[in-house]
Amino acid sequence: MQRMKKTSWIAVAAVLALAGGGAWWWSQRDGAADVQYRTGKIERGSLLATVSASGAVNPVTQVSVGTQVSGQIKELYVDFNSLVKAGQLIAVIDPETFEYRVRSAQADVDAARATVLTAQANAIASRAGISRAQVDLNEAQRDFDRKQSLVEKQFIAQSEADKARALVNTTTESLKLAQAQAGVTEAQIKTAMANVAQREASLAQARIDLQRTRITSPVDGIVIKRAIEKGQTVAASLQAPELFVIAQNLSDMQVDASIDESDVGRIRTGQKATFTVDAFPGQTFEGTVRQVRKAAQNVANVVTYVAVIGFSNVGDRLIPGMTANVRVVTESRENVLKVPNAALRVRIAGVEPAAAPAGPPAASGASAPAAPASGATSGSAGGWSWFSPAFAQPAVGGGGSGGGMAALRERLVTELQLSADQQARLDAITTGLRPQFMALRDLPEESRAAAREKLSLQMRGKITAMLTPEQRVKYQQMQAQAVPAGVRGGAVAAPTAPAGTSKTPESIANNDPSTLGRGEKSLKSDAGTATAPPGGVSGASAASTGPKAGAASSPTAAAPTLPPAPVSPPALAPAPQAGAGGAAAAPGAGAATEFRNRLVAELALTPSQVEKVDAIYADARPKFSTLRDLSPEERPKARERIMADIRARIGDLLTPEQKPKYAALVAQAASRQSTRGRIYLLGDDGKPVAHNVRLGITDGTSTELIVGPNTPDAAVFREGAVVITGTISPGSGGSQAPRPAAGPRMPF
Repeated sequence: MQRMKKTSWIAVAAVLALAGGGAWWWSQRDGAADVQYRTGKIERGSLLATVSASGAVNPVTQVSVGTQVSGQIKELYVDFNSLVKAGQLIAVIDPETFEYRVRSAQADVDAARATVLTAQANAIASRAGISRAQVDLNEAQRDFDRKQSLVEKQFIAQSEADKARALVNTTTESLKLAQAQAGVTEAQIKTAMANVAQREASLAQARIDLQRTRITSPVDGIVIKRAIEKGQTVAASLQAPELFVIAQNLSDMQVDASIDESDVGRIRTGQKATFTVDAFPGQTFEGTVRQVRKAAQNVANVVTYVAVIGFSNVGDRLIPGMTANVRVVTESRENVLKVPNAALRVRIAGVEPAAAPAGPPAASGASAPAAPASGATSGSAGGWSWFSPAFAQPAVGGGGSGGGMAALRERLVTELQLSADQQARLDAITTGLRPQFMALRDLPEESRAAAREKLSLQMRGKITAMLTPEQRVKYQQMQAQAVPAGVRGGAVAAPTAPAGTSKTPESIANNDPSTLGRGEKSLKSDAGTATAPPGGVSGASAASTGPKAGAASSPTAAAPTLPPAPVSPPALAPAPQAGAGGAAAAPGAGAATEFRNRLVAELALTPSQVEKVDAIYADARPKFSTLRDLSPEERPKARERIMADIRARIGDLLTPEQKPKYAALVAQAASRQSTRGRIYLLGDDGKPVAHNVRLGITDGTSTELIVGPNTPDAAVFREGAVVITGTISPGSGGSQAPRPAAGPRMPF
């Protein structure tokens, strides 16, 4: 009986536990479903990208004053903060020892000079001996000549003449001896004079050492350090000991900031900088980057570089040695969309961005610049491209990272599962038609559209012919689903019927194989006034106004979507457009057109200069066409050579006043980079909607949101749009995503 009761109690406890667990699970499920979001707004304003570093405040010029002689400090005339002038006496080393050295050196000089006088007297005596020997020789020669004549007359014996001859020889040798002695005395004079010079040099050295006992200031300034005391002995053996440090001018100072190696590439001379010091909290001082020193400093395997930031120390408020917290402004953006950084860190499980429509990627800060295409006019907007419209078409397909034929080929190979033989045939088709597409730019404007459409149909026909029946069906579906080549930011160019046919929106939507790049989605999109995109339709009308582009568009020539894509030049050149002078960017022009407009506006280019700039880019277009024939290793160097030539040619046509501004614009354009990110906007139904976005610079709080003008994203990412910055689970005040709580503890 007791065993049955015990079993019943256990069963009841189990039922209660299960009931409690179920109630807890149900409450947690409801709580998890009721997630709240922290939100912010997309704002518009200016952004400053900065690099933070720390450094020390130092004078621009500070001199360490030392001594070259050893001795005891006898007098000290300055102290800390003493103002000094160049040449002013600031300290004296005991000069007694050096005075004795001077006296000894002076005595040596006097003795050497006396030796010179002695040598000179000996030289005079030697010269007198030479004169006497010469007189004796002359007398002996006359006596010999006289006796020789008497011998010839036989008045005297021959022996008398011989004696006279011997005397001549003797006096000749005596003359030679006197001359040799004179040479010796002359040499003694030179030796004595050299000794005098040596003694005089020693005397001069002793006097210099004596003078060095008087320490003077080399510059005008203020004493910021004194390392000696009166009576102290200083020893200058291997190096000069430091006695004082004098700052030349405390009104003009600098901060030596240590920049991390990951940030040093963003620092350039002339950039603005701000810094604070602990001595003046709440106050910000301004300066300019004067120098970025190339000498690396490696401390504990951390590599830094010194950036010198100069500033004016008004009122001598800042003192050398203060620690400065520096912020260098590396980039700035005006009137841009900003998203809170917290929104970029949010990840909501199960909410993914919608599939991106096929079409060209938005222009980035590093997008290829555009140059004027021959005869590029379209409707109400001018279209510009580095290449002729036949070669400047966007990729067909969605999600491809590249544009043109490269992205199309990748999609065809992937989705149609082309064999190796088919891939080779596809490459042969595009290679064979490439010269014909390049030749389109030489045709008259009125006949270019028809020729382009004819080549496009020819290419599509060749591709269709090499496919299997199953691949052809998929290929037709790809053509029907593709975004039209004339779409840029909601502006839809009217579809074009090939020669001898009549294409309607219905036939395009029904998988017509000849309408690759003209999909149903594009024909049903809302549009205002349709315009030709940059690098798109050339010489074709694309103007239709109405609630639906598909209902109001008229047939016209559209750009082909299958020609080979060119190699895009780097981000430097602007995208010129019709009506030069800083007009609004054409749809799709993106950052390249923005840079071109800045070039025109900020440099105040004259109409003649604008025309020359556009001509420079037009001349460079064929050079960029040849880049695709190079290997991937050679292509960057060749591209840089072309861009260097463009920059040099533009620099040649600028005035001296415009050149510094142009150099700054080039440096800023080269440093502009973009990254990818994801944000979640709060929809009208209160549910999050994920979007992949392109991001620019950040100031640590907000990040630039790059949105192309007149694109569909411009209607979504607008000022005031609500963006999710965090999630709040019920009963939690945190901003993180809800974490599953621990379940109730079971009673068993």
